[in-house]
Amino acid sequence: MATYPNTGLKPLEALRASTEKNVLVDVKGRRGYSGTLEGYDVYMNLVLRNANEIINGEVKGVHNRILVRGDNVIFVSPSSGD
Repeated sequence: MATYPNTGLKPLEALRASTEKNVLVDVKGRRGYSGTLEGYDVYMNLVLRNANEIINGEVKGVHNRILVRGDNVIFVSPSSGD
């Protein structure tokens, strides 16, 4: 499994380090979510809490809890909310 440059972290280790922190998730279809990473699995299915749904750069909805299916995930990044 590949590691992230300059960190030595493997992808699932990076997700573990981001648990209970704010993240930005970009998914297929020009859509994204910003919220607290509550959990994940080996398929990169992600559970976000207090998630904003972002479509074309605009917040279109707020969800208490949302499941983002891993095969739609393009990237996961720390959010500036932390």
